[in-house]
Amino acid sequence: MYRDRADAENRIKELKADFGLDAFNMGDFWATEAALAVAMLAYNLMSLFRQFVMRNRVQHTLSTLHGLVLAIGGRWHGSPGNSRLMLSVPRRKRAWFAGLWANAEGPPAWST
Repeated sequence: MYRDRADAENRIKELKADFGLDAFNMGDFWATEAALAVAMLAYNLMSLFRQFVMRNRVQHTLSTLHGLVLAIGGRWHGSPGNSRLMLSVPRRKRAWFAGLWANAEGPPAWST
């Protein structure tokens, strides 16, 4: 019975460490509730990102995802009728990064 809940402790640690839910009391009940709702929304969006884009069996923490995927510099390259986002992904990671976003086109095909 405990096996199904075993990862819950790791998720609680992640919420405290990466999303700042260890001390976010705003002094007002409704402000604290709003902060909790925003933090839980952010956590759920990152969880969906991990499941449907990353598609790894290993559930990386937010700090790991930040270094791998989210902290990438870029700029808009705009010309009339043609706007593009130019990302500064290192050459050794470009194929992996392009494949990562190709993963988001369809549902994952996991076999359990």
